[in-house]
Amino acid sequence: MSRFPSRRASLIALALLAGGCGGGDSPTSPTEPRGNMLSYTVLGASDGLGVGGSIVCAPFDLGCENGTGYAQTIRRRWVAEGRTVTFTNLSIPGTVLSKAIADLAISLGRPDPGSFVERYPAFVPQTATHITIFTGGNDANVIGSAVAVGAGGSDLRGYIDGQVRQWGTDLVDLVSRIRSRAPNAAIVAFNLPNLGAAPYMAGRPVQERSIMQRIASGLTDQVNGLTGRGVAVVDLMCDTRVLQPSSFSADGFHPSDAGYAMMAESGFSALSSGSAPLPEPSCASRSVLPVF
Repeated sequence: MSRFPSRRASLIALALLAGGCGGGDSPTSPTEPRGNMLSYTVLGASDGLGVGGSIVCAPFDLGCENGTGYAQTIRRRWVAEGRTVTFTNLSIPGTVLSKAIADLAISLGRPDPGSFVERYPAFVPQTATHITIFTGGNDANVIGSAVAVGAGGSDLRGYIDGQVRQWGTDLVDLVSRIRSRAPNAAIVAFNLPNLGAAPYMAGRPVQERSIMQRIASGLTDQVNGLTGRGVAVVDLMCDTRVLQPSSFSADGFHPSDAGYAMMAESGFSALSSGSAPLPEPSCASRSVLPVF
């Protein structure tokens, strides 16, 4: 039977806090959990709640045992194996990775979305044995929106690539902060699919879709770089199943139940073994559209 901690009050405070703690980024081999006890922490945005699926969980709801998102499915698989799972879901819809992207969103007239780096690390349990990170979709949309209103001027490629590099630096910072809290946890990160080819971009000009392809591919490369820091990466970019229409919900952006099930399948395998096949540096999915 799963065990859900009574940490609701402290987790609700997460939405109001912007603190975190730094630390080293030296990879640490995950420690075997004690007996059948696991502590699984989810760092995500709306995806971590299963938005787009048929059963969506509310933020900070540590129950929601029937949720159809990848995180809830992973938890159920462990429970079915007879494990006792302490589940900490820190996901908040709309959240972006870093303050740099949050500030960019604010400059576009949007509300402050909050950032993974500032919100989440302080709430990662020090006893966490397994952690998943899925970020980048909201960030890609913010960068794409900035380009659409003229950011970057005549050097769009240089602007996009600069945003991507900063995002990668902030991603490494996030992992460093997480390791300072839970040095023995197995960490699994999902990279991004080609958002330029996702259904929500259909009907937009080809150049706009190609720009989104460049952004998503760049962010994916930054996630892939975490393999050198002891993080297992699940390769959504080059999984040919991901861009199938059935993998997306009606909004064309979030995964459907089928899409979340694929994420759970790959994520569970990586979490359980502590490793994943190295992500592919190139594949057909990266260039569905003309390369910008």
